[in-house]
Amino acid sequence: MTHATDTLLRVEKGNAEPEELAAITAILLARAAATPEGTAVRVPRQAGWRRLERTPGFRAPHSWQG
Repeated sequence: MTHATDTLLRVEKGNAEPEELAAITAILLARAAATPEGTAVRVPRQAGWRRLERTPGFRAPHSWQG
């Protein structure tokens, strides 16, 4: 059962004309079609940053933590 309020887009502020909604819908659909579906998102296994506040203030020159 669908209601009259089930829409693809909703105007949050102001009043959009049907032509304006059609234009933004066409733009969004064109962008969605241009995005390749086979693009895999690479998730890094390790964070790319370090928490420097957790490291000791001094490292010996012969330390392995270079």
